[in-house]
Amino acid sequence: MPEQNDNRPPDTESRRILERIERETAVHGNAIVGRAKRHFSAQDADAADPIEIWGTRIGRLLGLLVLIAMFIWLIVSISGKG
Repeated sequence: MPEQNDNRPPDTESRRILERIERETAVHGNAIVGRAKRHFSAQDADAADPIEIWGTRIGRLLGLLVLIAMFIWLIVSISGKG
């Protein structure tokens, strides 16, 4: 069994590591959700042009729907049910 360099019990160290992983995962998860929300709400489009904003939103939504349809088609074609 490897020697420990500090006086903490192993379960305390494990708990500390798990809490750190949980915090880091939550931060990255929130960042990904926020980025996706900004992307689909077209916050990077020109705010002075409402047509560009709505066109960007519609285009990105249609792109997402096409991507989902392609995944479904791929799964169906691989499984041999189509």
